[in-house]
Amino acid sequence: MQFNSETHPDNPLRHLTEQQFVALGGNAVVYVKPIKGLALGEILKNGEFEPEEDFHLVVSADGSPLMVGDSEEAVAEWLLGQPFGIVTLH
Repeated sequence: MQFNSETHPDNPLRHLTEQQFVALGGNAVVYVKPIKGLALGEILKNGEFEPEEDFHLVVSADGSPLMVGDSEEAVAEWLLGQPFGIVTLH
């Protein structure tokens, strides 16, 4: 399972607002956002992340962080065991 802009270049879910995501099904919808450690540290205040390291943040439709992975594979593995109906790269 790959989550990148090359395999999903024009996914319409990429353009939805937070309110539109929530309307799709609340916690049944998540998106995966590539993020640098510096920005991730601003979102998750209790975490320590290398500022220039790349991470993958899984966020619920309401904007709540659900999982941080250090690779696409880690995120894909975690998502396989979850009850989400729609997943998209943001």
